[in-house]
Amino acid sequence: MIRLPATMRRLGRDQSGMNIVEFAFVLAPLVTVLLVIIDFGYRMYLEVVVEGTLNKAARQATVGGVVTTDIDAYVRNQLVAFSKNAVITIEKQSYYQFSGVGKPEKILTDTAPVGTFNAGDCFEDSKPNGTYDANQGTPGLGGSDDIVYYNVKVEFPRLVPLGKFLGFSNKEVVEAKTVLRNQPYGAQGTPAKVCT
Repeated sequence: MIRLPATMRRLGRDQSGMNIVEFAFVLAPLVTVLLVIIDFGYRMYLEVVVEGTLNKAARQATVGGVVTTDIDAYVRNQLVAFSKNAVITIEKQSYYQFSGVGKPEKILTDTAPVGTFNAGDCFEDSKPNGTYDANQGTPGLGGSDDIVYYNVKVEFPRLVPLGKFLGFSNKEVVEAKTVLRNQPYGAQGTPAKVCT
């Protein structure tokens, strides 16, 4: 058996640096959890801000007298403060009635094959263009008493760049949607019946 010098034996029993080693093992997971919580909290905060901004802009638009560029500029100005690199997408579609939001134009006279639009069918031309459309929404704020669907989507870089380390994207997407009816400040047009 090999006998170690006294200094080596004393060094082997010394535990004075043990706390720093244990702290190093705990520090990395603790910091990671804290950064994830901060990132998640920021995302939740941004969701609330996007939702509030969208609702305020939509309410401004429903009373009339506001053009679509003013609404877009308001939304962009409110959201660009969170990230200069944010990509903001704003969609506005107007509909004749609530039941038509996101749906194809209503088929009034349906010939075989039933349930799909084909030659000989008549439809309600909600998007006044004379052709059958799979989405009856018209881009923009619409007119008096129209239903307007708003969708704001914000893509921004994460606050804490841990995406690749933890397995998610370094981009975050927050989306808010609302549907409101414009005030009846004029007469709402009635969709025409079109037959092919």
